[in-house]
Amino acid sequence: VPNKGHEVSCCIKYFIFGFNILFWLLGMALVGIGLWAWSEKGVLSNISSITDLGGLDPVWLFMVVGGVMFILGFAGCIGALRENTFLLKFFSVFLGIIFFLELTTGVLAFVFKDWIKDQLNLFINNNIRAYRDDIDLQNLIDFTQEYWECCGAFGADDWNLNIYFNCTDGNPSREKCGVPFSCCTKDPAEDVINTQCGYDVRAKPDSEQKDSINVKGCVPQFEKWLQDNLTLVAGIFIGVALLQIFGICLAQNLVSDIEAVQASW
Repeated sequence: VPNKGHEVSCCIKYFIFGFNILFWLLGMALVGIGLWAWSEKGVLSNISSITDLGGLDPVWLFMVVGGVMFILGFAGCIGALRENTFLLKFFSVFLGIIFFLELTTGVLAFVFKDWIKDQLNLFINNNIRAYRDDIDLQNLIDFTQEYWECCGAFGADDWNLNIYFNCTDGNPSREKCGVPFSCCTKDPAEDVINTQCGYDVRAKPDSEQKDSINVKGCVPQFEKWLQDNLTLVAGIFIGVALLQIFGICLAQNLVSDIEAVQASW
């Protein structure tokens, strides 16, 4: 008979279980969305096509985040429900590693901000080259350019990197010397998006380009957005960090309770 002085806290146990079942379900949903998106693009029937993309496939983000959330949620749920100390310790360590990686990334991003800026420029330009190769990537770039009211990494001329938009004489594309519609300045009076608004715009003088498209690059616009929303960004990071620390503490507390009960048998 176990010693009545040691008990596993039901509150902590079911709080961890309830908290993690949400993560588990959300992770499963994200993985499901990723698999559905891949099946729509025929990637699942031809796995080698994953490596054919020149830029980022946004579906990877869903798959990785969803996979991590699924594993963490599963370990936390089963560990709490079955009072399995191995799974609870795995949950704590995994969460601790993620917290450490986030902290390290934050410090390195601050110390090497110029290098980060160069990498962001390279990343955007690689995705500009692959703009027409993947519909999800195309939508991601269009959303970014519309949201931050920008065009290219450091300016509209970065679209020369794309075979459809470059200004070379041998380019047969109708989009030659143009930009995607997401670079265009919005007219509040227009309800329907004019997808041809960027045609031939870079063939005009710089002074005229400003009237029809956003000429600022996405890298400086992102930096400006970060500065303007520093409190919000810092608040989100601190909130996520506290949530992770809280989860680690609760899991360790539950492990201690379970081990104390097992030791008293």
